[in-house]
Amino acid sequence: MSDIAPVTLQGWGVTLEPLSRDHIAALKDAVEDGDIGALNYVAVPGRDGIEAWVEKALAMHDADRELPFAIVADGRVVGSTRFYDIDLAVPTLAIGYTFHATSVWRTHVNTANKRLMLGYAFDMLDAQSVYFHTSHLNLRSQAAIERLGAHRDGILRAHKRHKDGSLRDTHTYSIIASEWPDIRARLDARLANVPR
Repeated sequence: MSDIAPVTLQGWGVTLEPLSRDHIAALKDAVEDGDIGALNYVAVPGRDGIEAWVEKALAMHDADRELPFAIVADGRVVGSTRFYDIDLAVPTLAIGYTFHATSVWRTHVNTANKRLMLGYAFDMLDAQSVYFHTSHLNLRSQAAIERLGAHRDGILRAHKRHKDGSLRDTHTYSIIASEWPDIRARLDARLANVPR
C-alpha cells in the first residue's frame, strides 16, 4: 500500500503534475513527437492507446499502487513518468514508465525530472532505495539511468514481454540512501545553468 498523496514537483523549468484525464490530448501529441509509441521496447503505446494507458495509470493510483505524473516543460506537456512498486514499510519505490517527446531529448528535462523525483523520494519520503527497470533493448534508457549514478544490480532474464510478444530481459538499477548526497550534488551541478 503506497498511501502517497498526489504532489506537484517543480524546478529547473520542469513541473511534474499529478496525471489526470485533462492531460490525454497533450500526451497524444507528446507520444507522436518522434513516434515513441512505435518503439517495441518501451511501455508506452502509440497515440491511439494513450487514453487507455492513462486510465490504467489512474486506476493504479486509485489502488494506492502508483503515483503518475505528466511532465510539463516550456508550458507544454512533454511526457509522463511515475513512482511504482511503492512500499512505505522500507520505504522503497521505483521510478519508471517514463517517456519524453523526442523534441526534448538531449535537453535538461530528463535530468530535472529525475532530480525532482529522487529528491522527493529521498528527502521527503526518507526512501532507503529507489530503483529502475528497463529492457535489454533500450540502450538509451540504460545510458540515462547510468548517467544518474544508479548501480546496475543485475538482469532478470526472460522477465517480461515486449509489445510484439518477444521476451524481455529486464536490467535493474538502484540508488540507495547513502549514495543520494553524492548523486544529488552531481545532478545539481549538471543543472547549475538551468534556472531553478
